Amino acid sequence: MSLLDVGPDRSAEERPAAGELLRFVALGDSLTEGIGDQVGEGWRGWAAVLAHSLAPGGREVEFTNLAYSGALTTELTTRQLPRALARRPQLAAVVVGGNDTLRAGFDIRRTTLELDATLGELSGHGATLLTACLPDPGSLLRLPAPLGRPLARRMRAVNTVVHALTARHRAVHLHIAELPWYEERRLLSVDRLHPSAEGHHLIARRFHGLLADAGHPLGPPPAATAAEPPPGLAADLWWMATQGTRWVAARSTDLLPGLLALAAAEGYARLRGASGRYDEQMARAAARALAELG
Repeated sequence: MSLLDVGPDRSAEERPAAGELLRFVALGDSLTEGIGDQVGEGWRGWAAVLAHSLAPGGREVEFTNLAYSGALTTELTTRQLPRALARRPQLAAVVVGGNDTLRAGFDIRRTTLELDATLGELSGHGATLLTACLPDPGSLLRLPAPLGRPLARRMRAVNTVVHALTARHRAVHLHIAELPWYEERRLLSVDRLHPSAEGHHLIARRFHGLLADAGHPLGPPPAATAAEPPPGLAADLWWMATQGTRWVAARSTDLLPGLLALAAAEGYARLRGASGRYDEQMARAAARALAELG
């Protein structure tokens, strides 16, 4: 599937004029927070890189990053959306859903309702939306097949919902899942789950290209790679030892027992030749959730 842009074709009257302040907010989780693209003591990330390339000459960009590590779709409406609306954005990125698949209480219906509410509120207040489908975390982490299959199934369901909501709310959509994460290891950070600085720049460049194709006035595209040299092996290993392990530990206590149960159930189903029914059940659940929206 190729990159898809179904964003609104706004008239000149609807777009910010030259010299007008462009307010850009980013909602989401650790991907949009910028993990993997460290600058100094903090994270930068694809949204911040994109923000620097949104303004043609004489125009300013006010960028607010509300994303944080571990965020779920259920936290969009309660924690991030009110702050986003207060900024009165003209452009809003909503890239989330990966953490939902990593929780024992995964519920595609709840994910669908929360995403739809967030996108609807932002677009209803005049914001152009950016959305993305995400790669399967089990594949990125190279989990064994019995553990990876349930995560892949969940991620397919989330991406199905995101694609449908992209069309529903006329967002500009990027197929992040189909960027070459598996073929080009340098695009991933040391944890193999988040983009590296180069990976974040790639996402920013692709979003910039989609916005340009949709007719939005923009500045020059982001650079292909970060200006700063990537951290060395020692710095990567230190980050994993001091910070990355916290994430692994948190997910192990929450996800692992449920994931092991899913893997056991799927293994039993495969022995009976009925493993495909789990894929069908998840696909039907996503379809029902979307149908409820009307």
